[in-house]
Amino acid sequence: MRLSNATLCLVSFIVFSFLQSPAFAVKRSYVVYLGGHSHGVQSSSIDLDAVTESHYHFLGSFLGGHEHAREAIFYSYTRHINGFAAHLDDEVAAQIARHPKVVSLFLNKGRKLHTTRSWDFLGLDHNGVVPSNSIWNKTRYGEDTIIGNLDTGVWPESKSFSDDGYGPIPSKWKGICQNQKDAGFHCNRKLIGARYFNKGYASVVGKLNSSFDTPRDKEGHGTHTLSTAGGNMVPRASVFGFGKGTAKGGSPRARVAAYKVCWPPVSGNECFDADILAAFDVAIQDGVDVLSVSLGGDPTAFFNDSVAIGSFHAIKHGIVVVCSAGNSGPADGTVSNIAPWQITVGASTMDREFRSVVVLGNNMHYKGQSLSSKVLPDKKFFPLLSAADAKLANASIQNATLCQAGALDPKKVTGKILVCLRGKNARVDKGQQAALAGAVGMILANDFLTGNEIIADAHLLPASHINYTDGLAVFAYINSTKNPMARIMPVTTLIGTKPAPFMAAFSSKGPNTITPEILKPDITAPGVSVIAAYTEAEGPTNEDFDKRRVQFNSVSGTSMSCPHVSGIVGLLKTRYPNWSPAAIKSAIMTSATTLDNANERILNASYIKAGPFSYGSGHIQPNLAMDPGLLYDLSTKDYLNFLCTLGYNDTLISAFSQDNYKCPGSINLANFNYPSITIPNLVGSITVTRTVKNVGTPGTYRAQVQKPVGILVKVKPKKLKFKKVGEEKTFIVSLKVKKGEAIKEYVYGQLVWSDHVHYVRSPIVVKAV
Repeated sequence: MRLSNATLCLVSFIVFSFLQSPAFAVKRSYVVYLGGHSHGVQSSSIDLDAVTESHYHFLGSFLGGHEHAREAIFYSYTRHINGFAAHLDDEVAAQIARHPKVVSLFLNKGRKLHTTRSWDFLGLDHNGVVPSNSIWNKTRYGEDTIIGNLDTGVWPESKSFSDDGYGPIPSKWKGICQNQKDAGFHCNRKLIGARYFNKGYASVVGKLNSSFDTPRDKEGHGTHTLSTAGGNMVPRASVFGFGKGTAKGGSPRARVAAYKVCWPPVSGNECFDADILAAFDVAIQDGVDVLSVSLGGDPTAFFNDSVAIGSFHAIKHGIVVVCSAGNSGPADGTVSNIAPWQITVGASTMDREFRSVVVLGNNMHYKGQSLSSKVLPDKKFFPLLSAADAKLANASIQNATLCQAGALDPKKVTGKILVCLRGKNARVDKGQQAALAGAVGMILANDFLTGNEIIADAHLLPASHINYTDGLAVFAYINSTKNPMARIMPVTTLIGTKPAPFMAAFSSKGPNTITPEILKPDITAPGVSVIAAYTEAEGPTNEDFDKRRVQFNSVSGTSMSCPHVSGIVGLLKTRYPNWSPAAIKSAIMTSATTLDNANERILNASYIKAGPFSYGSGHIQPNLAMDPGLLYDLSTKDYLNFLCTLGYNDTLISAFSQDNYKCPGSINLANFNYPSITIPNLVGSITVTRTVKNVGTPGTYRAQVQKPVGILVKVKPKKLKFKKVGEEKTFIVSLKVKKGEAIKEYVYGQLVWSDHVHYVRSPIVVKAV
């Protein structure tokens, strides 16, 4: 039967209309953020249900009914964060975003874990951070402090989470052990809680099977970070026998809780905004004191950033939030997690190496690092080959140089030590490709950007990772020698190496691209070749070909430096339970050092002097943070005033804070009482105000200034006399461009207040225009 043209037109119109209907429109997952709640901390289930019903009612007004809203919403944030996550088409999302009740609406974006693992882009007792010989090492010290970790979950069987010797769980704890669908997962008096959040992830990847319904860490990252922050003491820990010592977290007696928000990567992203907000909302209610967050995404506006939103609601309740700075260095302006209410942590090295020396046929020795348990025959030399010279006929020189899969010719490689260039594919994968092609060993050479940053990986064949300069020498030797030879010596653990610390090349850097007046990162801590507990669900390299299993592993990234600081925060919370999150941040920042163990300025991975955009206030010194002398404090209202200076209006900020808020008539962002001073666009001169609080003994502090190049700096008054604890004093810092001497780029100095016992240091960062 043939249809008439009129019939065909009618059918086409019906099909077109159906495809254009809201029910058929392509939906994406969005977060609708409505601010805070007014029902208070002691909310009942009736209160929470009422919030969820209000979300259904609100969304139903856009979707044409309550039931449509119920089907669309997959998270209702009911405790401290007010909002929901839902499947919406873009047109409806745009309508919702314009509603006056809505603070912000944003896509359920993915974020990344901040670990390099074996890719390019704690705690043993010798990590240069865990305090010793202090009150912090008392047997039961810190058991009432609870550290939460947003990550990939936890491996509960790890000895780092043993509860031997622990008393009852603190009565303030309201959390649960979400193990209903994983009967083998158990919490205890150390690991007091564990939850998982995967609805945001499922909204992107599709329906998940039951293997996702567990807080168990099947990847290693979460176990590593949580044990670095608060892992119990475990004697005789090591990785394949290397780095032997007592493993312990920064706050080893703290209770810990895991919040699993990160899952197998999809398009490079592992942790989704909707899940992150859900975890924050619950963790605040559970009763954590510290939240460690080793993940992040590209810097974005605060109200479109799930970590910034969750962190704000946490600090309102006195919870300190510590975040990783990111692994997108060494480029400038790459730092993430840049809200002023977060402690943002960069990554630097420690004075421990897992040294594996490369010896060439000309008797030149080059100091590399490795955690390979396999060794070559003693003192035997093998032919040495550049991977560029080992390429298959149909492979590119670039792919062969990087030792990528399918690029190496076994006929050329077999029986030789292969030299691979760092970059693009995983460092351990390069060794695996070399081994598959028949190599007996691998030398991994840095490129220019990674400089002197060498990382100890658990390679599956004898291997050594060498720096850029040494790599050039090895390639030069190969190119100038008829029969180049080499051997790789067995790995040895060395302590007290110099210079240390220096900044990791991967560590993300400032300036802060959202609010350049706030220096980020705030601090740096050990983040290279950090040994801590690990999952036994995967091998130490997280590669499918790695069938080995370890209880402890060495991992690198700002993901690893972040929990070092979280652990120290846990100790400070125990010692000073009434200090605000800002006060704890101030103690950590103003007591930090910018010097290495050779008493020289901290360097970057190219051994060039680093600056505040790399390390913030400097490298953490926990024993000094315990007695900072003076503090730069901030309240929730100060943070709201900060938002006001950025142009957010009273209505929006009131919803955000759930307070009746009005922007002050006159406020200057330069006067925000941050422990650092950053002026990104100095024209002529400016006067900056700061207030400090005495938390030490009575005394007189005098100002010492190191002036940035081309900038005149004056402090008034030049001395501050404190008669009692808790007394506050205000001072002003005047900065003026010196005509003809200023350069139009960032320059650095510092202000130090000292009573000859305490040295309260603040970086000064200025750019004249």
